[in-house]
Amino acid sequence: MTKLLHSVKDENLKWRQANQHSQAKLKHARVLAEKALEAELKKKSVQLEHDINLLKTKHNAELSMFKTKCKQDIKDYKQYLVALDQLKSSIQASYTHLPEAVAFTIHHHAKYLLNKMWEAEDFEQKIQHEMELIRFMTTVHEDARLHLEGGSVESLPEKTLSLIQQQ
Repeated sequence: MTKLLHSVKDENLKWRQANQHSQAKLKHARVLAEKALEAELKKKSVQLEHDINLLKTKHNAELSMFKTKCKQDIKDYKQYLVALDQLKSSIQASYTHLPEAVAFTIHHHAKYLLNKMWEAEDFEQKIQHEMELIRFMTTVHEDARLHLEGGSVESLPEKTLSLIQQQ
């Protein structure tokens, strides 16, 4: 039994001696592969960090532009609301006998058109709604001007009310 054990050990030793060069080459190749992989990972890590920084910069620029656009949109919207309030005042000044509820209805309709324009997602829809609002406001001003100049015998802003009914 001891002889068998020594025989196996001798065979193992002979095999190791015979393959020592191959094992050393494999160990060396593994170390080189690990170092190459580590270098590649570092390179990719640096590239990813660079890409992330570029994306952050781009995102921050887009966010800043979006915030600026939103601030301008809010300013524009407020100016529209001021114009609509002036429109209501113009109606009330032109048609002194007009019930206040009618002036508010006209004003409310103009705000409705403004909000439709403002909330439109599609650019073409936005333009279409803007044209509706412009047409409506022009009609209101024209009715008021004609009434003040005595060119209209109507006691109500008929063209304006007609536009409201059509929509």
